[in-house]
Amino acid sequence: MPSISAVIITLNEESCIERCIRSVMTVADEVVVVDSLSTDRTPEICRKLGVKFVEQEFLGYIQQKNFALKQAAYDHVLSLDADEALSEELARSIHDVKNNWKHDGYKFNRLNKFCGHWIRHTNYYPDRKLRLFDRRKGQWGGVNPHDKVVMQPGSSTGRLKGDLLHWLCETYEEHLDTINKFSTIAAREALKKGEKCSAWKVFYKPVWRFIQNYFVKRGFLDGYMGLVVSRNSAFLNYQKYAKLRNLIQLEKNKEKLQQADKEVNIASAEVSTHPETQKKE
Repeated sequence: MPSISAVIITLNEESCIERCIRSVMTVADEVVVVDSLSTDRTPEICRKLGVKFVEQEFLGYIQQKNFALKQAAYDHVLSLDADEALSEELARSIHDVKNNWKHDGYKFNRLNKFCGHWIRHTNYYPDRKLRLFDRRKGQWGGVNPHDKVVMQPGSSTGRLKGDLLHWLCETYEEHLDTINKFSTIAAREALKKGEKCSAWKVFYKPVWRFIQNYFVKRGFLDGYMGLVVSRNSAFLNYQKYAKLRNLIQLEKNKEKLQQADKEVNIASAEVSTHPETQKKE
């Protein structure tokens, strides 16, 4: 039977961290919390619950989670965010798999709670995640802020019953703040990768995202909240590509200024070395 380390990253999570920790205590042999220098009661709560508490300035979502993996005592890890918790059914599934570990990693569905409502359609569900895995066979990858566990070629994965519960946000304002934050990070990451962005892309990407969530993934079955989620998902897409397009233009303007400065410097050097100029001096 493999021992499991539950690994959680935090930053000012006093409202939810206890729920998260208690949900994994029934299946984990160790709980590790890597905290990004919280200024609320998060450290106090974690220490009260007896977890291994490590402080580390935030390195980026992917980098922070990979740092957290290294703090675990055991190779089999269960990785959660502070605003997540295991459902009772998922906890039973993990307990069962400890007695019969067959794969290198395990996926399970994530059920998101949005402004007080569990969303069972759109891209919010089943929102499948691989969070239980052998760290010798996988680590965190993807593109910030959309991190994911990437397994090595040839690794096997299975599925577990039960949901990973995720309290996404409590208010519309909170979600809009998240959209603004995540779209900025996504745009910067896309710029680093050299992604192009036409005006047409800024238009069609959000439109398709709405169609996909509301119609293809049947967001309309979640009623009004399904409409809100589909609309906000489209808005996030719009923000990402609009910001990316702006960043690309800023880079072009910067290059033009650098080129202009270079030409001015060359012209100045040519003037200073011209015979007529030297003669006058």
